[in-house]
Amino acid sequence: MLLKAVFLCAGQGTRMRPISYSVPKHLVPLANKKLLRYNVEKVIDGGIHDIGLVVSPEMESHYRKVLGEGRWGATFTYLHQVNPRGLAHAVDCARDFVGDEPFLVYLGDNLLEEKLSPMIEEFSSSDASASILLSPVEDPERFGVAVLDGDRIVNLVEKPDDPPSNLAIVGAYGFTEEIFNAIEVIEPSDRGELEITDAIQELINRGKLVTPSKLTGWWLDVGRPRDALNANRVILENLTGRIDGDLRDTELEKEGKIEVGENVRVSDSRLVGPLSLHRDIEVEDSTIGPNVSIGPNCRIKGSQMENSIVMEGTLVERAKLTNSILGAESRLSLTEESIEIFAGNQTCIESSS
Repeated sequence: MLLKAVFLCAGQGTRMRPISYSVPKHLVPLANKKLLRYNVEKVIDGGIHDIGLVVSPEMESHYRKVLGEGRWGATFTYLHQVNPRGLAHAVDCARDFVGDEPFLVYLGDNLLEEKLSPMIEEFSSSDASASILLSPVEDPERFGVAVLDGDRIVNLVEKPDDPPSNLAIVGAYGFTEEIFNAIEVIEPSDRGELEITDAIQELINRGKLVTPSKLTGWWLDVGRPRDALNANRVILENLTGRIDGDLRDTELEKEGKIEVGENVRVSDSRLVGPLSLHRDIEVEDSTIGPNVSIGPNCRIKGSQMENSIVMEGTLVERAKLTNSILGAESRLSLTEESIEIFAGNQTCIESSS
């Protein structure tokens, strides 16, 4: 059984800007739960509780503020990637952390519908030097693609013009310590990075066994604001509906699946699911939803909102929001005379429209 997992969470998150200027994309809330937490829970479900986070040194404080040394049933070790030079370089930063034991590598901005436990169990019981999670896609030319011969991977091709298969590399890998020897000998790619696909291909070239693990459920790469909004929508659609707060106001209209936390006060408003309201939220004279998640300690007054993510401590007054992400501690207030926008201590407002 694998004992350790390595999450690759470094890089500058340029595709997620401006959100990622001050909060790592892996800590963006989706349906009021951090993206990283979904992935941690899948790793724990596979029996792994010891996680190394490969992060940029300047972003470590953001992770420590949320995770400390341990949270959500896992312990965390922070591993720095200085001057990032690709995914293979990021994996190599975990060499001392994993030692000579087999380990799991997971891209921190990927989101999976299915559990990782089948892949973890298969790799743990095999003689493979590496295992790769694969998913059939309609547009394989956009991804790294694997070529199979029976139950082993024989070739990897990065974004091919003429794809030899439709099996895309998802972003979860099982490795033995042999991967580090392979990383030592590969050369930078045309884009100047050490590619993890090249390191795995080196293992294949040496005659090592590299096996596939196939994914059948959905898979989301949460790299851009529009991806975060889409992931938020997908997760909200699977809500069971739970109301912990007091929503007995006679002027309240509600429809669809709605999740409401404690100390949520709603008056003269309409709530349209799927919708998630965290805790300590005040909603007045507003229409909220569908596909909206609002974090804790927010106030929404005289506004309309759909398909949006609102982070904690935010105030929205007399505004209409669609396809937007509001960073923590933001303030958006519109009047006939002016528009007031205050970007709080996390980030500014982003719209994918």
